[in-house]
Amino acid sequence: MSRRAWYQAEQFVRDRRAFLLAGGSLAVLPLVSRMALGATRRTWAWSKDPFQLGVASGEPASDSVVLWTRLAPDPVNGGGVPAESIEVAWEIASDESMQQIVQKGTITASPELAHSVHVEVRGLQPERWYWYRFHAGDAVSPVGRTRTMPANDAMPERLKLAFASCQHYEAGLYTAYQHMVADSQDLILHLGDYIYEGGPGRNKPRYHNSPEIVSIEDYRNRYGLYKSDADLKSAHAHCPWLVTWDDHEFDNNYANLNSEELFVDPRDFMTRRAAAYQAYYEHMPLRSYSVPVGPDMQLYRSIAFGRLANIAMLDTRQYRSDQPNGDGQRPLEGAVFHPRATMLGTKQENWLNEQLANSDPRWHVLGQQVMVARVDREPGLEKKVSMDQWAGYDAPRKRLLKQIADTKANAVVLTGDIHTNWANELKINFDDPDSPNVATEFVGTSISSGGNGFDRPKYLEQLIEENPFVKFHNGERGYVQCEVTPQQWRTRYRTVEYVDRPGSPVQTRAEFVVEAGRPILNRA
Repeated sequence: MSRRAWYQAEQFVRDRRAFLLAGGSLAVLPLVSRMALGATRRTWAWSKDPFQLGVASGEPASDSVVLWTRLAPDPVNGGGVPAESIEVAWEIASDESMQQIVQKGTITASPELAHSVHVEVRGLQPERWYWYRFHAGDAVSPVGRTRTMPANDAMPERLKLAFASCQHYEAGLYTAYQHMVADSQDLILHLGDYIYEGGPGRNKPRYHNSPEIVSIEDYRNRYGLYKSDADLKSAHAHCPWLVTWDDHEFDNNYANLNSEELFVDPRDFMTRRAAAYQAYYEHMPLRSYSVPVGPDMQLYRSIAFGRLANIAMLDTRQYRSDQPNGDGQRPLEGAVFHPRATMLGTKQENWLNEQLANSDPRWHVLGQQVMVARVDREPGLEKKVSMDQWAGYDAPRKRLLKQIADTKANAVVLTGDIHTNWANELKINFDDPDSPNVATEFVGTSISSGGNGFDRPKYLEQLIEENPFVKFHNGERGYVQCEVTPQQWRTRYRTVEYVDRPGSPVQTRAEFVVEAGRPILNRA
């Protein structure tokens, strides 16, 4: 279905302003700012385990980390906790047996936040592993493992991280997370499509729990379904996560205030976005600066791993211009070259430019959603690219890559979204194969989205003929493993054979090395 014309985005902005000034969002959501002022219950005898969604940690710094859990004995049916506040105790230790407690405290789990808690623990030692758990009444959570980042002035010998995206619950099992945990990570990045918003399909390995989700209750129950998965819970408990969203956490292929569908009431659209954003915050280990305000939520931020790496987590959905020339694969013409188009929005783009110009890590890492490389999908002279990716936003894509080149940032882009693995060398001018590379990009496949995957070597040959900067393509499921040292970046594409049944083995389908300061993909 075709997209709204560009000029209609301005009307969306006017409608949004009017909606917020009228207090529309406050009338339909139990927003974070409207916290209950009633008494907090300190004792509770649970008939079912309230920690069925497990524990998680995230946003690590050299002296702090966020600890997360949610009380939900019935996670797919509203949570199963009465509408009252409950005291939750937390403790963090320097040993796995939880004998050497280094900090502890209490926090309130309120119904306004679906009885989730986000504990920002400070005063920790840099570059240390810790273990943590929660208590609520007579219930005790599983123990999770987390770590702090190295001191800001330290040059660590190694960072081991994995990144993943696109975990459609219905499409298959999360076996890849079993192997990710077995590989032992310092950090896990999730690059979007943590949940999918659609209703149940047919002939699937497992099924969604409701029709397409719209309300805050719908989104909470969907997160309850996804986070009940044992492999996902194990990965969250394994090490800290950095997360960002793509589109399915709200609605497929949305762009800022623009729906994929025609004739959507902007007030309904923004109300739904507010519900989606609040549920996302409630279920992720995020800091307080990401608390949503109606249909707005700041998710872009950076995390330093000493002087070895600065990880900028980007948001390419909330602020972008509408997709040009309609959605899907379209020719490189017309609105693709609009000079005022944006993928990040002015404020985020300026922030990222400052990150690239004014910080000096050995590696700049950009964790984001959609492919940066301008991949031509049409054989022959005509060029067709995806309007939803950076290729459909020529001016902001060139601004990003020019900033990387001008600042001589040693940049690696990590990308999700498209359920396939890619390894790309990035150029400002993709029309000139001899133009210099300015960065490298590793695109990860899905955890399960798309079902059992594929490997098509002949298609890779065709892609490279049209796009010589593409060095690898693969459609199997899995995750991407990265090992970073001051001298080099090593990436392994780890894939599983199937996701429609348990027990798939894992293999390394391809491996690449990038030497620091030389944005060239070397097959290992």
